[in-house]
Amino acid sequence: MNSDIIKKGSQRAPHRSLLRACGLNDQDFDKPFIGIANSYVEIVPGHIHLRHLVEFVKQGIRDGGGIPFEFNTMAICDGIAMNHDGMKYSLPSREIVVSTVESMSKGHSFDGLVLMPSCDKVVPGMLMAAGRLDIPSILVTGGPMEPGHYKGKNADLISVYEACGQLYAGTITEDDLDELERSACPGAGSCSGLFTANTMACITETLGMSLPMCATSLALSEFKEQIAYESGKRIVELVKQNIKPSDLMTQDAFENAIAMDMALGGSSNTALHIPAIASEFEDKGVKVTLDLFEEFSNKIPHITLLSPAGTSTMLDLHNAGGIPAVLKSLDSKINKNCKTCSGKTIGEIIDGATIEDSELIRPLNNPIHEAGGLSILKGNIAPNGSIVKSAAVTEDLLYLKGPAKVYNSEEDAVNAIFSNEIVEGDIIVIRCEGPKGGPGMREMLNPTSAIMGMGIKKVGLITDGRFSGGTRGPCIGHVSPEAMSGGPIGLLQNGDIIEIDISNKTINVLLSQDELDSRKGTVKLPEKSVDGWLAFYRQSVSSADKGAILK
Repeated sequence: MNSDIIKKGSQRAPHRSLLRACGLNDQDFDKPFIGIANSYVEIVPGHIHLRHLVEFVKQGIRDGGGIPFEFNTMAICDGIAMNHDGMKYSLPSREIVVSTVESMSKGHSFDGLVLMPSCDKVVPGMLMAAGRLDIPSILVTGGPMEPGHYKGKNADLISVYEACGQLYAGTITEDDLDELERSACPGAGSCSGLFTANTMACITETLGMSLPMCATSLALSEFKEQIAYESGKRIVELVKQNIKPSDLMTQDAFENAIAMDMALGGSSNTALHIPAIASEFEDKGVKVTLDLFEEFSNKIPHITLLSPAGTSTMLDLHNAGGIPAVLKSLDSKINKNCKTCSGKTIGEIIDGATIEDSELIRPLNNPIHEAGGLSILKGNIAPNGSIVKSAAVTEDLLYLKGPAKVYNSEEDAVNAIFSNEIVEGDIIVIRCEGPKGGPGMREMLNPTSAIMGMGIKKVGLITDGRFSGGTRGPCIGHVSPEAMSGGPIGLLQNGDIIEIDISNKTINVLLSQDELDSRKGTVKLPEKSVDGWLAFYRQSVSSADKGAILK
């Protein structure tokens, strides 16, 4: 066992002395040491219950014959960090999570890990750490919150953001907004729609790194507590059998995950996170690029309609059979021999699954859209690619052509929207918000929600930043290369005619290459001074099409 290096032999007497101070006895030194990376914090709804849930994990580890050692890592709530400088720290926090888990595990020679994430950057961060360490690991994703209810309809965080625009437009009152604010997020758990946190939990289960039904089981449920306990027991078995993340997260498993992403119509942020996780397995022959997303977008139909594209929630998906049921619908399109942490293969999980609601989880021959829920767009604005959540774009907005309104920050764009500078037909360009330019690649939920809430129709938005998993509409993010790296988005000017064709997966400015070349060196982009951690991040971060990982 890894932990023998800190507990076996006469030269480890000092180490055992310190471990005895933590409450260990003679018998414990023969048991596997299991680290528990708990991302419990008191300011993130998706994580406030993890202090309770971890006790079930610990009991499972003890009953399985292991010794649990809980430690903590950070979590940022994207909703609270949104539309101010705090959002610059959200994506970079993924790398802190990875480094924390790596440091704690290496420093203390754990034999196995139970990883407990919930929200947007913590789930991929912990999966990246599992790959980097490659010791037996299992994830217990924290689970979605109950959906809120407002005037007889489901409500969630995105409902509140869009209501701010509705208030400005005069279609609701201050009292309406107050009532919605108080009812949209009723308690612990990740926001109830298919936003980034829940999308990544679904990806985790599909990769085989969490037990079946873990992704969709509600945060505050006995079912989640049982999964936590069983995961604690299971990690001890994984250690005994030496089943490592690299045995589960293979090329085939990543392709299953992308297929699931397309079928669900998940968050566009997966185009950052899945390649970043896969990069930890490059030495095992795993390779995930935007081209692979494009390949699967063309062959995997979109078969579920969840918020923000529809009104159904993660609770509805759970009741319909969860991820095993979606896998069953995808039976002919996926790799069924992939192993999972449960000890079953994907095929065996499918065999035991039941689709309880064929309207919510549709068969392949009756999809919502023939193409997958995410689309990769390329063209002279985004030579290396960009992404749109096409599942959340209505038919009439799949093609847009109009004049550019160019802004060098999210704040400038939001001020323009609320100052009524944006009219129907405009294409809003928000640049200098990429991984380096922001830095940190902020989410643009505030401008997109304002546009939706104010009822402005036929407006496109493109950015080298990114969008919330709750964004809907023709919002194209991750434009690569970004402006700060010399990308063509940095050459755009007000009035340039931009053509967005989501069906044909292109995004272009209607200018000749000679005209674009002539602008190089003439456009003055703002220099955003940063210090501390973000200064280091800016120097080291890769482009969005490479997963915005640190190099």
